[in-house]
Amino acid sequence: MNKFRRSLRRRSPSIRSDETVDYKNTSLPRRFVSEQGKILSRRMNRLASKQQRLIATAVKRARILALLPFSNNEN
Repeated sequence: MNKFRRSLRRRSPSIRSDETVDYKNTSLPRRFVSEQGKILSRRMNRLASKQQRLIATAVKRARILALLPFSNNEN
């Protein structure tokens, strides 16, 4: 048995150096949100803690301004 199996979770790309974290640029925070509309964890996003905090605040601001949905419950 292999103890160190690679996870089958979705890996989103990290933030490039030329990208600024901003709620108005909805394409960037959208990459760090799951299909259900939840903010993905830092481990899944492969972000530093400061970057994760910036992404979280950008997603929350974009949700309040209706640029991103709060949830995606399409049944």
